[in-house]
Amino acid sequence: MARKHPENIADGPAGVSPPDPVAAKAAAIKTGQAHPPTWKTVLKRVLVLAVAGAAIYLVLPGLMAVLGSWPRLSALSPIWFTAALAAELASFTCNFALQRLALRTRGWFAVVTAGLAGNAVTDSLPGGDAAGAAVQFSMLTTAGFDTDTAVGALTAFSLLGVGGLLALPILALPAILAGAPVSPGLVHTALLGIAGFVLFAIFGAVLLLTNRPLAVIGRAAQGLRNRLIPGRSPLTGLDSRLLAERDTIRAVLGQKWWQAILLITGRLGFDFGCLLAALRATGAHPRPSLVLLAYAAAGIIALFPLTPGGLGIVEAGLSGLLILAGVHPSDAVLATLAYRVASYWLPLLAGPPAYLLFRHRYGTPTASGKAQQHACDR
Repeated sequence: MARKHPENIADGPAGVSPPDPVAAKAAAIKTGQAHPPTWKTVLKRVLVLAVAGAAIYLVLPGLMAVLGSWPRLSALSPIWFTAALAAELASFTCNFALQRLALRTRGWFAVVTAGLAGNAVTDSLPGGDAAGAAVQFSMLTTAGFDTDTAVGALTAFSLLGVGGLLALPILALPAILAGAPVSPGLVHTALLGIAGFVLFAIFGAVLLLTNRPLAVIGRAAQGLRNRLIPGRSPLTGLDSRLLAERDTIRAVLGQKWWQAILLITGRLGFDFGCLLAALRATGAHPRPSLVLLAYAAAGIIALFPLTPGGLGIVEAGLSGLLILAGVHPSDAVLATLAYRVASYWLPLLAGPPAYLLFRHRYGTPTASGKAQQHACDR
């Protein structure tokens, strides 16, 4: 039996049982593993693999250029590369602190180990976000957390993170307006990022403050799903569930918004600091404002999970954007590799040991009964 920690369980609003879509995904994956996959499931997996393979093929030259720089890592400044690793560690710490905030706990062990294991699954599978979330939430459930109450908070924090990423080009705007020499490509990136942030902020405010748009979206999605999958029991009440999730998110933001914003700022700021330190480790001294534009653009590209962890896409995109920011091509490729070692490869390698440590303390992760019930209802 896995040990439970009642003191870690969060109390939701009185009389309200928030939806748990991520935990339901965990149960759905476990249910699917117990039965042979249908032809539709096989087709979906083949399509995901085909898209990931095509994406990697298109960016293969850039990926090979970055990976081919592995021997040159020894030429990096040890002090600056250590600073890059420390900055990325601080970024991950902010991310885990956000999850602690959502789970309403002071403990670190279960949150960190579950986060690292889920991150490893996400970054090793094409379209692995759902599978990574399933692993993470099943581990948290096994550790005794009421993950139902955390889903809305984590969703809100994720949305704030996307908004922060879109807002980064605004910070580089003063340098552009001051006449700093900027590549037209980066100028367009800044303008697109600012426009995206404005639209994101407006759309988010509308959904948070009004009921009708979200209800219309829920009913439209529900009708589309029922028409596309006629063989299954019809989906009902999606608009009500979306409104309930929105109310949970709004409540969480109302209580913890300032802490969440500080931690999201720290997560993005330290991750950007990792890239700056990686550039300094190569001996390059580019303008931080231009590197910020390249970082923001690469982060937005990474939001689309065409390949595991953006493998290949981030390497090709970031190195190319750094060249536009004035970094010498060889330094841009080497700095991209150093940054990805700190932000992608080392956390990926930390996933399996974290999972084993978790199992040693709590036992084999299992999905909660409530999650299984939700999965059956859907």
